[in-house]
Amino acid sequence: MNTADLGLPVDVPSTALFTDHYELTMLQAALKAGTAERRSVFEVFTRRLPEGRRYGVVAGTGRVLDAVENFRFDPGVLGFLRERSIINAETLDWLAGYRFGGDVWGYQEGEVYFPGSPIMRVEGTFAECVLLETVILSILNHDSAIAAAASRMSSAAGGRPLIEMGARRTHELAAVAASRAAYLGGFTSTSDLAAGFRYGIPTVGTSAHAFTLLHDRERDAFQAQVDSLGRNTTLLVDTYDVTEAVRTAVEVAGPELGAVRIDSGDLLLVAHRVRQQLDELGATDTRIIVTSDLDEYAIASLAAAPVDAYGVGTQLVTGSGHPTCSMVYKLVARAESADPKDPLVAVAKKSSGGKTSVGGRKWAARRLDEHGVAEAEVIGTGPVPDDLQERQLLVHLIKDGRVLSREPLDVVRERHVTARANLPLSATQLSRGEAVIPTEYV
Repeated sequence: MNTADLGLPVDVPSTALFTDHYELTMLQAALKAGTAERRSVFEVFTRRLPEGRRYGVVAGTGRVLDAVENFRFDPGVLGFLRERSIINAETLDWLAGYRFGGDVWGYQEGEVYFPGSPIMRVEGTFAECVLLETVILSILNHDSAIAAAASRMSSAAGGRPLIEMGARRTHELAAVAASRAAYLGGFTSTSDLAAGFRYGIPTVGTSAHAFTLLHDRERDAFQAQVDSLGRNTTLLVDTYDVTEAVRTAVEVAGPELGAVRIDSGDLLLVAHRVRQQLDELGATDTRIIVTSDLDEYAIASLAAAPVDAYGVGTQLVTGSGHPTCSMVYKLVARAESADPKDPLVAVAKKSSGGKTSVGGRKWAARRLDEHGVAEAEVIGTGPVPDDLQERQLLVHLIKDGRVLSREPLDVVRERHVTARANLPLSATQLSRGEAVIPTEYV
């Protein structure tokens, strides 16, 4: 039984319901208390990086801009809230006219971040800002986790192409977002057509084991694929016997065969054997693509193997063991009245258990050493020191509710390459360690 059979909407009609119940009850209470219109500043940050990670990657910013722009309480959404008695009539009336009219500042997408980095800052009235908590965190936590895994895999690959192929290992909509984040983090293509359609990411794909099993002989399957896709196609050679399949593949396609794919076995050993066999058969330009549940460690272990490209699925779309970045969205400053001229007062959570936060509207800058290598993430609430003015990380993304600009994904992708290159060399080590540069508060 699907959702349509239950009388439920298949698609959520707006991003307004990508939120938690308590955000609306807080709004209702604040409206009644007269505090809803107080000027407020919320910040997104993480208290720590996932265990063993040396840096984080900011991803999903473009999707956040889309989500904020489409955060509208249309009649269907308001009807749902009314029928469930989630909020009162006065709050429903307020939501009917909701449009975010504040400002958003943030690290540029593709940039790296560290513990405490104010990755995104949302400013406006308490009422308009508090509603955005869940949708912003949902996007940034997911996309940044995937991008960080992709970045590590890209470093381990050493310039060899990476294919994202994890759509079947996650939710169908998450798969599209994961493909975008993977491309940002250094992957070169995706198997997911929805991601190609929505974001312009190059798509690739040829055949699975089912295609070989469909035919009476492996040779027939190879011939059918070559007849359809040309000699430059990629033939899957591990359905039966790899050695025999490679021989047959070259006989069918000739030495112009584009590539062979290996999806099982001892990839290091098999890749060496296949390379030797291809060379002996004259297919010296035929590439070798390996798949089979790879992660950054498996990719690194194949650095000395004659592998030309990697296909990665499960480990990528699950963040290679860290599917979230544990980012939080906290109120750090607010005015004492609804007067827009009222000064901001720093506020912060003081509870025990490692969940404290630092109050105040913050700026962030990255200090470099004499060689241009990052040496510290500097965060402050007062004036920005002169020597850090040109190294500030937060940029204006939304002004008075209007998105200022959107960036092509290729621009974001190149920014990440540059940001990672400016980190100390130890940033790309796969061994466990702390953040590659410290966070300093001034």
